[in-house]
Amino acid sequence: MQDDEDLSTRPSSAFIAREDGNYQATELTRGPWNREHQHAGPPSALVAQAIARAAAPLGFTHMARLTVSLWRPIPIAELKVVVDTAYAGRNVGHFAAQLFASGKEVARFTALVQRESDVSISPDLPGHPPPLAPRPVNESPPARFPFSNRWVGYPDLMEIRVAEGAYFAGPCAVWFRLRHPLVAGEEPTPIERVAAAADSGNGISAVLDFRRYLFVNNDLTINLFRRPQGEWICIDARTLVSGGSGLAEARIFDTGGLIGRATQSLLIRLRDH
Repeated sequence: MQDDEDLSTRPSSAFIAREDGNYQATELTRGPWNREHQHAGPPSALVAQAIARAAAPLGFTHMARLTVSLWRPIPIAELKVVVDTAYAGRNVGHFAAQLFASGKEVARFTALVQRESDVSISPDLPGHPPPLAPRPVNESPPARFPFSNRWVGYPDLMEIRVAEGAYFAGPCAVWFRLRHPLVAGEEPTPIERVAAAADSGNGISAVLDFRRYLFVNNDLTINLFRRPQGEWICIDARTLVSGGSGLAEARIFDTGGLIGRATQSLLIRLRDH
């Protein structure tokens, strides 16, 4: 860590809930590119859980899709989350949410949340059972983020193990586990665990030299076909590029197998030197 980081005062959660309903972000949300800005994973997880909390009283408990539109860099500051029920039917609910910092909207979210039901499905369907992660978590070696020696931030929030490939070297699969609660005093929920990890697909599967190129994702879409189980989430990602655009796509696993997919649209530019 850098000399100006006091490890004895390191926070123990990504966010602290305030009495007014807002959330104070801590240094554990910090991303690798600017020490004043958050990694998009923690705030995406925060809003995802706010949507899940709004959906539950209506009987909708499976978040089938979450889409994140990142408008501006999200500062490490006090955040306000506003959730609206756009439409609630018998079996599905559509939700919209806004994330504010310093009075400005920094991100917008939409989600499809379904009513769960117990339907008997044959395990012999084509393509079933779904595949497992490239390597089980207990057989995947522990790893460190390439940027983990810079300052307190996202690498201190997440524990990682590499299941296949290598960071910043093309297709790569990484197991993620939250070391700390997302919100102080609250046990992380399944959707929080997925959203906190899924935004890292672009980073772990990078194919361009980040010293020469910017490859920024301004969105994230997560689709889940079943409820995640357990603490560990594996993101098996690859990046495709063409000119000034790209796509990071990932399969998402828990220890029981495939649970869904994620995509990120990339903007690619040469860095100014």
